[in-house]
Amino acid sequence: MKILVLNVGSSSLKFSVFDDSKENSQIFKGEFSEFTGSACNLFYTIDQDDQQQRQETLASISEAILAVPNILKEFNCDNIDAIGHRVAHGGEVFHESLLIDDEVIKYLESCSDLAPLHNPSNIKAIKMAQEIWPTLLQIAVFDTAFHHTMPMKAYTYAVPKEWRQLGLRRYGFHGTSHQFISLRIAKELKRPSTDLRIISCHLGNGASICAIDYGFSIDTSMGMTPLEGLVMGTRSGDVDPGIFNFLASKLNISISEIEHKLYHDSGLKALTGSSDLRDVEQKAAGGDLDAQLAINLYAYRVRKYIGSYVAAMGGVDVIAFTGGVGENSASMRRRICDKFEFLGLFLDHDLNQSIEVAKHEVFQIQSYDSRIKVMVTHTSEQHMIMQEVNHILTKQKLSKEHEAWHVPVAVSARHVHLCQDSLDQLFGKGYELKKFKTLSQPGNWAAEETVEVIGPKGSFKKVRILGPLRKQTQIEVSKTDTFNLGVEAPVRPSGKLDFTPSIKLKGPAGEIYTNGLIIAARHIHVSTKDAEFIGLKDGDYVDVRLGTSERRTSFANTLIRVSDDFFTEMHIDTDEANAADINISSAGEIVMHETNCKSNITAHKSINNKVEKL
Repeated sequence: MKILVLNVGSSSLKFSVFDDSKENSQIFKGEFSEFTGSACNLFYTIDQDDQQQRQETLASISEAILAVPNILKEFNCDNIDAIGHRVAHGGEVFHESLLIDDEVIKYLESCSDLAPLHNPSNIKAIKMAQEIWPTLLQIAVFDTAFHHTMPMKAYTYAVPKEWRQLGLRRYGFHGTSHQFISLRIAKELKRPSTDLRIISCHLGNGASICAIDYGFSIDTSMGMTPLEGLVMGTRSGDVDPGIFNFLASKLNISISEIEHKLYHDSGLKALTGSSDLRDVEQKAAGGDLDAQLAINLYAYRVRKYIGSYVAAMGGVDVIAFTGGVGENSASMRRRICDKFEFLGLFLDHDLNQSIEVAKHEVFQIQSYDSRIKVMVTHTSEQHMIMQEVNHILTKQKLSKEHEAWHVPVAVSARHVHLCQDSLDQLFGKGYELKKFKTLSQPGNWAAEETVEVIGPKGSFKKVRILGPLRKQTQIEVSKTDTFNLGVEAPVRPSGKLDFTPSIKLKGPAGEIYTNGLIIAARHIHVSTKDAEFIGLKDGDYVDVRLGTSERRTSFANTLIRVSDDFFTEMHIDTDEANAADINISSAGEIVMHETNCKSNITAHKSINNKVEKL
């Protein structure tokens, strides 16, 4: 299958063709840029050879889009099967990539004011592509989609409710880049992304940082617009909102004029006269004080965000650098990392200075004794878009092949898993748990014994212990429970207990303080046989729609766990069950790609729910 990816920017058109039958799937890469009003330059690469360049008599991006079919035909890349479009902003509705139809375009037009510099050109490109290739499936891939896993506390602005109801919230951008980096780093380390805490630093003319906690974006530096966050080439990054009234009254200029200045005449450009960090570094080396300030300010802002994300995730395994600055400025990487020795991060300065990122190599530049890995690689939004298109097409095919998947749903109340040492301390040396009842998952059972879970604010008595014993003690509660206990717990897959908070457990023979307090990430246990039938694999994520018609709720990013020993069943906690109005006779659907638009663009699978309370 051949997929064309179109990435339309404000001053350039990037396009690539991927052939999934080849090991190196990107068979053509092109970019129209440097438009002069009557011509532009075409930079192109065939089968990942050296880049070539030629001039084209094209005056605008619209003319460049019209020229793409002839360019593809010239290089024998014209037999394409689908098209993927990069779209900057999906608003509050589109959380995932999806097939484009009239309803999708209508919604994108309605939220263009959230990304006025990008969405209008993205929409125009989509409409032109539909005219050029009317029979092909076209898929929208959103910069904001990866960040829709951010919790409410991270994306909510503390502003009046009527403002928030207008869509005023943090969305984040560069999502396809940050997602690509997380997967690329995981592949390099031969570990699943759900095992890693990564801080992805996309540092270019536009720059953002993302905290990726075990595979999910939980915070990012850009907000409602791409203006929030880091100092960038021409963008200011974080400023006090009070400057708008101050400047309007002092300079007698409008809000739109101030905003334009913050987008186009601020950042490095405002501090030094140049938006290119290479120029700034050269000026700084020559003694330019403004340039020296700009470099220190740039590095300080990045370092501050990294530090806050280490705190948000309770630690970090990898700090990754990408983008023009992240890949090419060894001195900036050093400035950013040098203050993190207290975390156990140590650079190998020779390695940092010597690397040259050419294609998709991944370089590790930390010293041998560093507890944190520091990695540098080239990002590829094009590859990520291609993967998203393949994902959509695969799920669409599966939806046609299977009529229904029947999956029971179990609601888990708060409970405790103990290790041998904890059992000895709570119940006495040599004590053995007594089985109260068998659970649906083979080999699992509820014990007769209970413990008290005690937090700084409150406690829960008679919390059930589940067997068999585990290597680590784990306490699973709901978010509501954490408020009663007075302690914040992370949402984690079972067994991911690093840097989890400590809690007190009290048994008949003693008390212990132990880490391992989590809000269990919703998941579906799937037998190997069922996984093969459905077309899912361990580590996949699906969306699930549960509840009655009056209180139907969709749960995004439900983890798939596959084993020969599993009985196929979804597990949710009591908060989630209450939100969906789940009871013993509830019914619902599992949805591979859930959206809130009216168009029929998702693959639906019916299920019957059976609730078993632990």
